[in-house]
Amino acid sequence: MGYNIVMFIVGLLSWWYGAGWKRYALTVRERLASTMDFFSIGLLFETLFSPFRQISAGRVNGSLAVKWQAFVDRLFSRCIGAVIRLCLIVAGLLWIAVVALISGVSLLLWAFVPLLPIVGLVLAMIGWTPTWI
Repeated sequence: MGYNIVMFIVGLLSWWYGAGWKRYALTVRERLASTMDFFSIGLLFETLFSPFRQISAGRVNGSLAVKWQAFVDRLFSRCIGAVIRLCLIVAGLLWIAVVALISGVSLLLWAFVPLLPIVGLVLAMIGWTPTWI
């Protein structure tokens, strides 16, 4: 009976520090890739000075005043688009950094989770009780 328990613990720990950790690392990588895909920072850089939601951004025929008005409209639309895209790029980079930091810390903490029952047992044996109880 004792041999079975030891083998169970050894199997559990070998999975935890082997295949389990690898699977969790792949999950972390997918989460980071999904976050990067959500913000599409590369695409935002490529279209940084594209007009922002302007339906008629083509050539205009008419007098000089009409052409000037169309030029100013397109320029204004491009400036608005650049400001909005830059805000999205900054927010995206910040959020990617937060997700990367949290994911990295959780990946490192993965190594210490099997030790928590032992720590809890030691703390219970010395008589420590949480302050919120």
